Amino acid sequence: MKITQITFTRFVAALAIVISHFNKDVFLYKIPYLSEVFLRANVGVSYFFILSGFIMIVAYHKKEKIGYGDYYRNRFARIYPLYVVGLLLLWFTREEKFMFTDILLYLFGLQSWIPGKAMVLNFPGWSISVEFLFYLVFPFLYNYLYSKKNKSIWVITILIWIVTQVFSNLYMNSGFYKGPHTESHDFITYFPLFHINEFLIGNLAGLFFIKNHQQKDFDFSISLVFIAILLCLIFVPLFFHNGLMGILFIPLIILISRNNGLLTKIFALKPLEYLGEISYAIYITHIPVLYILRQLVWKKYIFDINIMFGIYMVFLLLCSALFYQIIESPAREFLRKIKLK
Repeated sequence: MKITQITFTRFVAALAIVISHFNKDVFLYKIPYLSEVFLRANVGVSYFFILSGFIMIVAYHKKEKIGYGDYYRNRFARIYPLYVVGLLLLWFTREEKFMFTDILLYLFGLQSWIPGKAMVLNFPGWSISVEFLFYLVFPFLYNYLYSKKNKSIWVITILIWIVTQVFSNLYMNSGFYKGPHTESHDFITYFPLFHINEFLIGNLAGLFFIKNHQQKDFDFSISLVFIAILLCLIFVPLFFHNGLMGILFIPLIILISRNNGLLTKIFALKPLEYLGEISYAIYITHIPVLYILRQLVWKKYIFDINIMFGIYMVFLLLCSALFYQIIESPAREFLRKIKLK
């Protein structure tokens, strides 16, 4: 089952994250209220995690059992080649040398497990480190719980989600939290076990969708949920990074997936679908690409910050399309042809 219209939403989330990592003097941060959205746009990673759980169920729901070898090979083929490309691009732009231990942590996807190391090297890779955990446990969850229609996973997931949200928000307002760029911040923001709830609720959303996937016009409902997300990011002073926004992300994902209205016709347009397809390349390479532009252009020429932003966005999209066409897609097809016994 392919849900074409959901693909474009990955691009929207990736773009918001890219903007959140750019210079805060750009014009988008001068717009009242909209600036608050971009300052908290790292919540887009939470959307990725929930959507990942949702897509896993949609992709595998017809199987009685998932074969571990084929599953891990396919997941490896999907994310690892560009994950390494992000590191290699950074290698040519950073003046300081890489520590060998940091390289190992990154390559094995372990950086998010160690407070103080989550943002090592190509720092968007911290979320891929978390995804490795999701991919590791999913076949077990599917084979022993989801495929057997074991209802206990619903109770377990809800309890994990509630405990995670209560702990995260209490921790952020406690004396244990020392602020950004500290080990305490890494712990509460990037530690994989604080994000497993997002993948699990995404799984449950997928199970619900499979049983209730009748198509209707949900354009108005989708618009309301999207506005609610923006209002929460602007006005609600809670810690949404660890899955709290799932309250709105899950309805949004399900409604878009079931929608047959105008928004679906727009989102399913080939150019927009393609932007969604290259969204992973956009996300995992946007920091190295930014550093490359700084080296090649901005150290030699002075531009207005808004002109810099425009150049960056065009260059990033072109590079991401190139990475998708010559690296991500071919490597995925090649690796998936490898048969594992």
